[in-house]
Amino acid sequence: MKNHGVRLCAVAVAALIAAAPGFAEQKDRDQAANRAGQPGGRSADRITREVRHELVMLPYYGVFDNLAYRVDGNTVTLLGQVTRPTLKSDAGNVVKNIEGVEKVDNQIQVLPVSPMDDRIRLAEYRSIYGQPGLDRYALQAVPPIHIIVDNGKVTLEGVVSTQADKDMANVRANGVPGVFSVTNNLRVEK
Repeated sequence: MKNHGVRLCAVAVAALIAAAPGFAEQKDRDQAANRAGQPGGRSADRITREVRHELVMLPYYGVFDNLAYRVDGNTVTLLGQVTRPTLKSDAGNVVKNIEGVEKVDNQIQVLPVSPMDDRIRLAEYRSIYGQPGLDRYALQAVPPIHIIVDNGKVTLEGVVSTQADKDMANVRANGVPGVFSVTNNLRVEK
């Protein structure tokens, strides 16, 4: 039992340092749109980089949260789900202080407080990251499989190396007692 607590603490600390998987894909889409001829492309690229940086540096961002964003000119839309209301407000505050950002549309969903969901989160973490083959992802600075639990419904977000890993994470997530449904939004690296 103690080892799981140490691992979860290490995961939380590591989440402060590295980027979430969804950010790279969003950044690529934003940069492609900017190069397609939109005015202010360099400014939007800079804003995109700074938004990503500020979000990944948030102190309480972890494996049970999912942050995403969209940059449209000088407007940044924040998306995703978080377990702490302070993480939503912190994300909005750091992004609105970025030079060139005129408007922040904070659409981040704060997940309801639920002891049942907390139990499912821990069980999902142990089931997925404890599986041989998937356990290697737990060794990364930020484990790339984010586990979002909302009223017993689980969503997996992030990036894995192979389709087999994506399928195995789905099987493991579905095997946790008390889960009503699993949505597997994991992406396979190119």
